[in-house]
Amino acid sequence: MTLAIVLVVAALIALLLILRSAVSSSVQISADATLPHQIQPIDVEAFRILADPGEDDYLRQRLPAAELRRVRRERVRAMAVYVQVVARNAAVLVRVGQSALNSSDSRTAAAASELVSEALQLRRNAAFALVRLYVALAWPNAGFAAAPVLDGYRQLHGSAMLLGRLQSPATPVRISVF
Repeated sequence: MTLAIVLVVAALIALLLILRSAVSSSVQISADATLPHQIQPIDVEAFRILADPGEDDYLRQRLPAAELRRVRRERVRAMAVYVQVVARNAAVLVRVGQSALNSSDSRTAAAASELVSEALQLRRNAAFALVRLYVALAWPNAGFAAAPVLDGYRQLHGSAMLLGRLQSPATPVRISVF
């Protein structure tokens, strides 16, 4: 019995290390290109539909169990891709905000501080959501956790737009496709 518990704990620790490695490598950003060009806009409406529990309930009522599991896994994989892009965009926006923190304009510095704070919180939420999504791949009846990421991304979009307008009114910053 004790050996089984030790093996389960070791397996969980290994899983967490693998997930941490996967998340950290998927949100790496290169220093070669200019930061705003590294942002990959996402289709927020498509992401919202994937994360909507009502859509999942609709599929549950209409599909046989085997087909539902297959469709849910596909949806979870798609949500994981969206969450990875969100995390990567948040990492880019952290660097954009950090570079604007030393601005002489107090409004720009305040907007940059808010952007950095929101982007860091979104990266943390995205990491937790990815773990929950990977659990949902293993257990298709597990709940999705992408809704907080979606809400945080919408909020981050507003902060990025504000900082972009303050720094360079002629060049918009797009992180979403509406």
